[in-house]
Amino acid sequence: MGAEDTAEKNHPGRQIPIVCPGHTRPLAELQFIHVSGENRTLLISACHDKKPMVRDGITGDWIGTFVGHKGAVWCCRLDPSGNLAATASGDYSVHVWDAITGKDLHQLPHKHIVKTCDFTPNSRWLATGGHEGIIRVYDLLHPKNAALEIAQSSGPKIGINKCLWISNNVLLAGGTDGCIRFWQIDSLSSPGKLIHVLKTENGVEIRDMDITSTTASRQILSVAAGDKVYFFNLADRSLMHSYKMPVHFREEGGVSLHPSGEMFVAGGSDLWVRVFATATGQELECHKGHHGPIRCLRYSPDGSTYASGSEDGTIRIWKTHPD
Repeated sequence: MGAEDTAEKNHPGRQIPIVCPGHTRPLAELQFIHVSGENRTLLISACHDKKPMVRDGITGDWIGTFVGHKGAVWCCRLDPSGNLAATASGDYSVHVWDAITGKDLHQLPHKHIVKTCDFTPNSRWLATGGHEGIIRVYDLLHPKNAALEIAQSSGPKIGINKCLWISNNVLLAGGTDGCIRFWQIDSLSSPGKLIHVLKTENGVEIRDMDITSTTASRQILSVAAGDKVYFFNLADRSLMHSYKMPVHFREEGGVSLHPSGEMFVAGGSDLWVRVFATATGQELECHKGHHGPIRCLRYSPDGSTYASGSEDGTIRIWKTHPD
């Protein structure tokens, strides 16, 4: 019996996921949103094939493709309403799209590869970051206005791999130096204020960040860096847990916390999608299916499923509690 057979035998919940073809290169990012007005869940994906896509988040059925980038797309975001999409690319640009029609609304030029972008909860501002080491914040009501620019360091350049808003005026920036910087931004006409810094062990580069609002009314920040995952309580910015993983996140991978806060999913340098208990770090499930390293993972808003994207160009949607 091979190692893969043994792994499957020793882990419960073996299942056949929904396979979503369509992309032709490695995946880079996934995001679910629930559009409450339509009672609909959407899944957006970024890929190195230059063509981000939107799917039905339940069935995985293709809805549309955003066409216009000339380089790998590293990040994709839908705003909370599901009406706008933003994509960050290796073509030195961020595009803002009408998520309903697919129309390319705004092209925001940068001076280097852009790795990340995120909408404020009220959809008014869009933050971007990447290899320049500069956070830019755009007013989407006046997209032609100059963006607010915030350098992460006055010294050597620090690249930005992920940025996330935790409110309409506080932005997190995950850096290549292993630091997560909290920036308070009250106006686009005044400098942002650095209000806090979290650090990974030994300053290992941030690969992934995700924020989960749990059923216990807590905001939890999940971080993948090096060969560890970290969970921070954003209320007091304290470290809740950190666990060494059986994979590393030096080149790809991610982590996502279930809305209950009781389990998380992680994947990286190998072909397996693993589920762990948050309280102990114990591995609960290990799923085979992808044919390349795992590059991104996210739970759906209600926690009933989670999606994984791989080097193999496919997205797989897994049940949290298989029948």
